[in-house]
This record gives sequence, structure tokens and C-alpha cells, in this order.
Amino acid sequence: MVKEWRRSRAVQRVRPGNGRSLKRFRWWQSLSRALFYLPLQNDDGRQVVYAIDVNHVQRFLSDDGKGKAHLYLDGRHHAESRLPAVFPVQGGTIEVAGTAFGLKRCHHVTAEGAERQLIPDRSSGEGRRAHLDRAHPVLSRWIALCSLILLVIPLLLLIPQLIEVAFKFPPVTQRFGTFTSPVHLPGWLNLTLALGAAAAGWERALRLRYHWLLDSMAKG
Repeated sequence: MVKEWRRSRAVQRVRPGNGRSLKRFRWWQSLSRALFYLPLQNDDGRQVVYAIDVNHVQRFLSDDGKGKAHLYLDGRHHAESRLPAVFPVQGGTIEVAGTAFGLKRCHHVTAEGAERQLIPDRSSGEGRRAHLDRAHPVLSRWIALCSLILLVIPLLLLIPQLIEVAFKFPPVTQRFGTFTSPVHLPGWLNLTLALGAAAAGWERALRLRYHWLLDSMAKG
């Protein structure tokens, strides 16, 4: 019920486009832009191509920090919406949602509930990461595993420090006593772990992978 309500609210945010042409993806936009495609067939059998274009720089500079997603139809600006966005298309919707490092969702959802991720532009960061996965699957899995480790380690090191903070509250101290975290890291190591977590969050965003706990740690 809540999910349907949020989807309905997102659809209401959609505004018509102005018909401008979709700009070609440039190699220097790999970190600043996401571009995905969805080929579909109309009821009359004619194939159309939808495209989702998200400018991450504009996202971060926007007043709400969320930015917009733009929907193109056959190369023309068809609609736009604040993120998270839900665009009605032939036979369903396109759902787009962002994270601090990129996108966590860019999927076509049919009226029956089936989902599939849109196809990233070959020149985009997401497209290059998808190509690496197809061309070198073993290397791709190792990179994904390293990203996971770089997120899990800071989380495990943070837990005892959070417990120490919790035990400083008078009601907790009176009932359970005090707790001293065995983990006290030097500043340079904290910085290294933070940079590693950020790199891992960016790599996972290229694969549209997101976990509410792990990837929120990368943002932090």
C-alpha cells in the first residue's frame, strides 16, 4: 500500500518535456552523467526507444540535492521529474532512483510487475562496467567482492564505537555499566577506510547495487 502510494506521488511529479534532442554521451561524462535506453514495441508493432538521462552534477547542485531525471522518446525530450521518478511508458513504467554515488534503480516495471534494468549507454560508466562484467566475468566478480569488503570492514569497526557512545548515556550506564571500545583507529586509517568505502559505493552504483545499511555507510 505504501509502495503504491509513493509510486502514485512520483507519477504526479512528472512534467511534459520540451522536445529538445538527446545529446550524445561524451567520454568525459562517465562520472557526471547516466544514460540508459529501453526499446519497446507500441501497440501497432512499431519499435520506439525510450532513454533516461540523469546529470549527477545538476543533482548535487539542486536545491533539494536530488535533482531530476529526463525521459526521451526516440531522441526527443518527452518528460522530466524530480528523483525518485516514475515515468508512465508503453505497458508499464520506468522507475529511477538515485544514491549519493549515482543511481540505484533504473528499471522498466510492466503492468504485471515484471522488472528489467534499462540498457546503459556503452560509453557511460555504467556501460563500461557492464561490458567488463560480460568480457571478464571473473575479474568483475573479484571487483564486486572487494567493494563489498571495503563497505563491511568500516561497518564492523564502527559497531563497537557506537556501542561505547550508547553506554555513555546515564540510564544505560546505571543499568549496564560502562563499555570501552577496543577499536581506536588513527586519523590516517579512518581517512583511508572512508576513501575506500566511497570508491566501493561508486563501483556499486555503476552496477545499480544498493543496500540501505552498507551503502549508507559509504555515504557517511
